[in-house]
Amino acid sequence: MMQEFKAYARHVLHTTKSAVTWFLFSVLCGALIGTVSAAFAKLIALATGFRMAHGEIIYFLPLAGLLIIFIYHKANVVTSRGTNLVIHSIRHDEPIPFRMAPLIFVSTVITHLFGGSSGREGAALQIGGSLGNFLAEKLKMTSAESARRRSIMVGMSASFSALFGTPLAATILPLEISTVGIVYYSSFMPCAIASLIAHYIAGLFGLKSEAVSLDLPAFDLRLFAFITILAALSGIVSVLFCVSMHRANQYMPKLIKNPYVRVFAGGAVIVLLTFLVGSQTYNGTGSDIIAACISGTVMEGSLPGYAFLLKILFTAITLSVGYKGGELVPTMFIGATLGHAFGVFAGIDPMLASCIGLGCCFCAVLNLPMTALLLCFEMFGFKAMPYFLYALAISYIFSGNYGLYKDQLIRYDKYGTGLIDKFTH
Repeated sequence: MMQEFKAYARHVLHTTKSAVTWFLFSVLCGALIGTVSAAFAKLIALATGFRMAHGEIIYFLPLAGLLIIFIYHKANVVTSRGTNLVIHSIRHDEPIPFRMAPLIFVSTVITHLFGGSSGREGAALQIGGSLGNFLAEKLKMTSAESARRRSIMVGMSASFSALFGTPLAATILPLEISTVGIVYYSSFMPCAIASLIAHYIAGLFGLKSEAVSLDLPAFDLRLFAFITILAALSGIVSVLFCVSMHRANQYMPKLIKNPYVRVFAGGAVIVLLTFLVGSQTYNGTGSDIIAACISGTVMEGSLPGYAFLLKILFTAITLSVGYKGGELVPTMFIGATLGHAFGVFAGIDPMLASCIGLGCCFCAVLNLPMTALLLCFEMFGFKAMPYFLYALAISYIFSGNYGLYKDQLIRYDKYGTGLIDKFTH
């Protein structure tokens, strides 16, 4: 008994020392990365506001693309892997170059200022991962086993939490994003601390998010059937989005080999499409459209039923030709507008359908069921738990082995217990 107690005491002492070290590191990460990410969010908002007030600036999008390519070439980054680099670094415990943080920061703001269709979270994950890795190296913490991986994940949590105001989802996202079927619980505590600190810092900058209040109908057989169909459709549309992104990234460099010509031509196409559409609904993040869908304030006839398809087109062109940003906010746009269109068509509350569509597409595109579920709870409240729990489960199955990030590994079969070790496609 005494030997067991001594062994337990030694274990507690060792664990406590490690926990205190990572606690302090997480506080530092949360404060620093939360500040940087909050400033980034403010700049994105200012850039978007300026573009909406001066719509003619979109005609300079091709020139802005040339500037982005020039900046990356000056930094000796010929091929940018984006969030895939972060996912690869987590799984292989490899460093992320520090220069990726300022590069993605500046280039994403430029993309949004001039009307490229992209999100901000891709930048958040890259900024957070890069800065987390940088801090760990400066503090000489990367020599320990898996320390680099943990520092990257802590940085990702801090940045995502500051930008989206969802500390629960931000804590879990880096734990499950790199390998489907494996969750790195050893990083749970530091990711949670960094997420909470960053969320608090973002609040000081005035970045706050409140849960949408849903007026929930009775969960009857008719609604059950419609939610099943919507969740399945969300999974299928998510596959379409993933395939569109992969094919565009694969074929665009082959079609136009010179990166300057490619980004200029792609920017010109986005300008032309914007002119044909007649509005800037599909440029930038589209956060205003998402907010209108999930709050039930979409004006009748103002949003076409195929809006989600147009967002897929705009985003695939924007990111495949060399503009920067993320894919998660466009994913939310696609899900929310798909849900809204389905709600109008099926005769169910478009607001509820938009929320379900958003959550389902987020889950299916990223293969992150736990993160998506927590995100829905934080955005839409726990009262709607049965709706989201069921819908996300359906969309997760319908997404198959597809995923937005090609470096994301599916370790265990979604439909069984066997090992498959396949990258998403």
